[in-house]
Amino acid sequence: MNAIEFFHHRPAESPAHPDCLVWGVRIDGTDLRALVGEATYPLWRAELAGEFDDEAEDERETAEQVRVQHGGLGVVEFEDHFRSAGDTVPLLGCSCGIWGCWPLMAKVTVSSTTVTWSSFRQPYREQWGELAMGPYEFPRDSYEAALAAPPVLDGDPLLP
Repeated sequence: MNAIEFFHHRPAESPAHPDCLVWGVRIDGTDLRALVGEATYPLWRAELAGEFDDEAEDERETAEQVRVQHGGLGVVEFEDHFRSAGDTVPLLGCSCGIWGCWPLMAKVTVSSTTVTWSSFRQPYREQWGELAMGPYEFPRDSYEAALAAPPVLDGDPLLP
């Protein structure tokens, strides 16, 4: 079984809106965005290869694309969707703040004792297929408790 933590934080892109919060997720202590970055790095690397003047610039641009590809989901818009049993739902949104621009989609399966996230995909890169991550299975009672009382962090935990 995996451990899950939900949290809220203020996105770096909107410091002028202190009431704006987004959902964040950690699985086994690792931010979901970092897990997605590991899974998508080779896909971005292949896609961006040769796009720039040299290998070093290809590498820098790939690393930057991986780093900024996802942000959290708006708290108001996604209050209950993490419980959407049997549905494919967004777990992360685009770093621009518009979740539908670049969502991380996954299937959420809920049983009486577990919640499972599987079949992770980027719908705007169908050629990538299912991402090499998960499935993640959480004890339902721990999942529901984490979802019911997410702490609010001062800022995005992935930023320096």
